[in-house]
Amino acid sequence: MRATIANVSFEEYLKFCDGTDKRYELVDGELVEMPPARGKHADITDALNDIFKVEIKRLGKDWISRHSSIGVMVPGVGRRATSKIPDICVVTASQWQELQNQFAVLVDSPPLLVVEVVSEGTKIIDHRRKRAEYNVVEIPEYWVVDFIENDPKYPLGVTVFTLVDRFYEQAVFRGNDRIISQIFPELTLTANQVLLA
Repeated sequence: MRATIANVSFEEYLKFCDGTDKRYELVDGELVEMPPARGKHADITDALNDIFKVEIKRLGKDWISRHSSIGVMVPGVGRRATSKIPDICVVTASQWQELQNQFAVLVDSPPLLVVEVVSEGTKIIDHRRKRAEYNVVEIPEYWVVDFIENDPKYPLGVTVFTLVDRFYEQAVFRGNDRIISQIFPELTLTANQVLLA
C-alpha cells in the first residue's frame, strides 16, 4: 500500500474521486490506495462472508454482512482523520439502511464484527494498529485471519478479539480448533476450514 495524497480531511475523503475504480483508506489524513486482493485472500474473504450470511439467516438476525464495502471512521485522537475499510463488516439492517443514500462509512455507531484477512504487507497493521483503532471505535468483535505460511511471529490461524470492559481480549484458534465467537455463538467453524477456503 502507498500513500498518494496527504492532508485530507474526513469530509474530503468522502467526496474524493480520482476517476478510477481504485479504493482508498484514510490513514492519519493521507489517502492510502488499497491494492487488489490476491487470490487466496479473496477466497478466504468470500468464504467467510458467505458463512456469515448463512449463519445470519439461520439465526433470523436482522443483520447484513458485506465484503469490502463498508468503511469505519476512527475518531482522530490527537491526529488526523482515519477511516478503514475492513475485508468483512457485519452491521445491523438499520445501520445498512442509513448508509443507502450516502457514503458507506459508519461514523456514529460501530459494526457488530469486522474481519481482516492478513496480506504480506499488512501483518503489523492488522494485528496492532487496527486492533487499537477498532478498540477505540468499540467494535464488539474483530477477527484477524493469518494464512501466509512460514511466519513464526504470525502463524497460520484465526485470532478473535472480543471487547470486554472496553478492551480487547484475544483468543487464537489454529488447526481444528473451533472458532469461538460472541457474535455468532453457534457457529461451528474451525480455523482450518477458514484457511482452506
